[in-house]
Amino acid sequence: MKTNVAVFFGGRSVEHEISVISALQAINAFDKEKYNIVPVYISKQGRWYTGPEVLDISNYKDMKALIEKSEEVYMRPEYGDYNLYRANPGGGFFGKKNPVLEEIHVAIPVLHGSHGEDGMFEGLLETIGIPFAGCDTLSSANGMDKITMKMILHSEDIPVVDYVWFTDKEWTSKKEEIIEKIENKLGYPVIVKPANLGSSVGIGKASNRETLIDKIDNAAKFSQRLIVEDMVEDMMEINCSVLGDCDDHQSSVCEEPISKGDFLSYEEKYGGGAKAGMQASEKRIPADIPVEMSEAIRKLAGETFRVLSCHGVSRIDVMVDRKNDKIYVNEINTIPGSLSFYLWEESGISFTQLMDKLVELALRRKRETDRKTFTYDANIFAMGGGVKGGVKGKLSSKK
Repeated sequence: MKTNVAVFFGGRSVEHEISVISALQAINAFDKEKYNIVPVYISKQGRWYTGPEVLDISNYKDMKALIEKSEEVYMRPEYGDYNLYRANPGGGFFGKKNPVLEEIHVAIPVLHGSHGEDGMFEGLLETIGIPFAGCDTLSSANGMDKITMKMILHSEDIPVVDYVWFTDKEWTSKKEEIIEKIENKLGYPVIVKPANLGSSVGIGKASNRETLIDKIDNAAKFSQRLIVEDMVEDMMEINCSVLGDCDDHQSSVCEEPISKGDFLSYEEKYGGGAKAGMQASEKRIPADIPVEMSEAIRKLAGETFRVLSCHGVSRIDVMVDRKNDKIYVNEINTIPGSLSFYLWEESGISFTQLMDKLVELALRRKRETDRKTFTYDANIFAMGGGVKGGVKGKLSSKK
């Protein structure tokens, strides 16, 4: 019997298109002799669709036609109900289709950015109780938010650059105070970022006050929480993927992305076209760095993965200051572009083996979670007494 694996992709995110590319790459990598793949495309409006049409990337050029040809589906937020339901069974009373399209055994989210990689979708899967690969709600949220992530890593003595953070409303009401804090603590140049987006969306460099204001105004279009970081001027970016869970994981070889500017832009990451995804960006694999530095980065990536309680496959991006070879963790991508398969292929694990491992991790976590105690077999309402602040038996209000 094949394992039914639902791959979720798309979503309400500025990284919607990148998610589609990553997911179709992953779906093509599955061993079809072992798995029945159920693609679930989430539109930018948040509706779910499936069918063979969503597997052809050329169909995404005409979204209206794609939606009309696909079948709308949903899952109930009910614990233990792993069914994927037809939204419109239709056909009248006697000719009505079975409302259950498929029973899902394992879910694999390939959702990048907000409303997918940030814990929101993972929370739904945890509510249902279905086995799924990837970080849980807490680790997804912590990994997605650059501010929270840096706070956690700093508390565990994992090196991060100095930063200042604030909300968009604080920026509106206390602009001069925030600018002064940035200039006193960090100076220039700095990097301005939305706190919870990936793929370099909304990121900008500021070398003076005028540019700083402009870049923060732009970042505030994308996020309510904003972060300004000290910029490592003579920087080399190195990426490393980690696979497993927080207690048992391994690190891939390192890669060095090649950027023409101060940081890797969205266009440089995904400029390879509609089918290429993250693996098409210009890079050196393995990175051309000393063995000792590579091992230090791989160890730091694994420790970041552990401290954030990650699961599945992630990619940790670090910055190396060429002036002193000091290494800083920049960010973690808990659902990395193209699932970092190209790093694992260079590490001796094929894309097909990577997908096998993700399914295995999902099922193992479910078994381990089910062994924990979540409720006590006791009814406090039958123990006597009354509702605190009320009276025993019938509730009433005093006059």
